[in-house]
Amino acid sequence: MAAFTSMAAPPVASSSLASLSSSHVKQQALDLGFHLVGIARVDDFDTAQTAVPLQRWLNQGYQADMAWMANPKRQDVRLVMPEVQSVICVALNYYTPHTRPEGREFGKISRYGWGRDYHRVLHKKLKQFAIWLEAQGEGIIARYYADTGPIQDKVWAERAGLGWIAKNSNLITRDYGSWVFLGEVLTNLKLQPDRPHTAHCGTCTRCLDACPTQAITQPFVVDANRCIAYHTIENRAATLPEDIANQMQGWVAGCDICQDVCPWNQRFAQETDVAEFQPYPWNLAPRLAELANLTPADWEQRFPASALRRIKPEMLRRNARANLAASATRKS
Repeated sequence: MAAFTSMAAPPVASSSLASLSSSHVKQQALDLGFHLVGIARVDDFDTAQTAVPLQRWLNQGYQADMAWMANPKRQDVRLVMPEVQSVICVALNYYTPHTRPEGREFGKISRYGWGRDYHRVLHKKLKQFAIWLEAQGEGIIARYYADTGPIQDKVWAERAGLGWIAKNSNLITRDYGSWVFLGEVLTNLKLQPDRPHTAHCGTCTRCLDACPTQAITQPFVVDANRCIAYHTIENRAATLPEDIANQMQGWVAGCDICQDVCPWNQRFAQETDVAEFQPYPWNLAPRLAELANLTPADWEQRFPASALRRIKPEMLRRNARANLAASATRKS
């Protein structure tokens, strides 16, 4: 779990924080290169009520083998940091306008994995932000996370006004669509909060209609057991379920179908200014035949400093071979 905090911090001296405003804090985040920033106050939300949707999802078994989703800390941020008063939420736009080539011989990789590992990029900025924040007054505590701890990042981002949780369970922002990476800084500062964002999916069901495996069982609910992204990234089994393997449509690492069809993404996506998120060329059009025979040495060479290193060589081979088999079946 990646986090930053000072050791044995003394109580906050309120007089030393008199000049630290929410606007000052947010401006610092923007100066560090974050594209969006917002603040949520922990006391403004009923922990018991807000834990209900997550617990209902868990009770249905929609987390598949992702046991870490049941960590009690995920349902109450105070269990992560007892002193927390505010959650500062940030986002980085990662969209690049590259397109995938047509042709069944090519594998598809989700945009989030095209370039440098987003954890490294976010953590560097978040660490700078947390260090700056703790330097603003005696006793200030700051801990940062970016998909590395039991934090409901989309829930807090919505509460902080960054965007809204859409019917495909992604966070959509008005500025960048859902092509954003999220991070949080938990702090014991009582900062002025932003208004929670309202939902703007309306009656649109494009994401539900487009999912080839019907993983979005109802608006706002995704069953990981049926999700291509889950199976290509998290499923460690030697073979994929037949009903999933036959519907993968070339995906070998993640899946962007529900994001690609989203009207908000089609309207608001704009190219990132973060150079590290530009694609490694070989991630745009990998050939399934090559991935099906990927060696550990090939894997090391193709995925340096990449979030795709979570997908081990044997998993990429499995994913590629499943696509090749499905393609052969359709031709016969």
